[in-house]
Amino acid sequence: MSPGPSDARLLAALDPPDRVPAGRGWNLDELQGLLDDDAALVDAAVLVPLVARERTGVLLTRRTDDLRQHAGQVSFPGGRVDPGDDDPVVAALREAEEEIGLRPSQARVLGYLDPLATLTGFRVLPVVARIAADFAPRPEPGEVADVFEVPLDWLMAPDNLAQVAIHFAGRDRRVLEYRRFDGYPEQRIWGVTASILYNLRERLLAGAERPR
Repeated sequence: MSPGPSDARLLAALDPPDRVPAGRGWNLDELQGLLDDDAALVDAAVLVPLVARERTGVLLTRRTDDLRQHAGQVSFPGGRVDPGDDDPVVAALREAEEEIGLRPSQARVLGYLDPLATLTGFRVLPVVARIAADFAPRPEPGEVADVFEVPLDWLMAPDNLAQVAIHFAGRDRRVLEYRRFDGYPEQRIWGVTASILYNLRERLLAGAERPR
């Protein structure tokens, strides 16, 4: 059992919270032929909440089944960056408060992962934050069907992540998907959420030292 990466290691691997990453998405090669190269992507932000436990946990949500987009899927709290949001950090924290009741004061923002493009036309900016172990989620019933936690070390283990083939828009492609976690066999962690966690793993493995 691993306690997970220290904040110092995370800070070294992430872009600082006051410097919004540029670029359309690190995964654009995977979307060739599925996403127009000239398409204007809408900025969105998600919060990647790392629960401060002896064994660091990652807080995830399962969307309700009647949403217009990503219904029933496992995701991080988040949504589009609104005009009133100062930056993606503010957007991610606002969405987390709306969806799971996490107050901004309960999160210590550590930094950004790389932007990621989605087939639905979004440029997603993941914001990594530490949250206290005693945080009790209050899911918004209109958006969130379930809130659950998976150990970070399990999600960072290469053997637990695979590429699976799917048929989409008339062509075959491969997406990332985690094998089912013993504690939550009904939850399918795949697609955008799995890609964000993969990006976190790669950042930590690279041990990137970024100027702050």
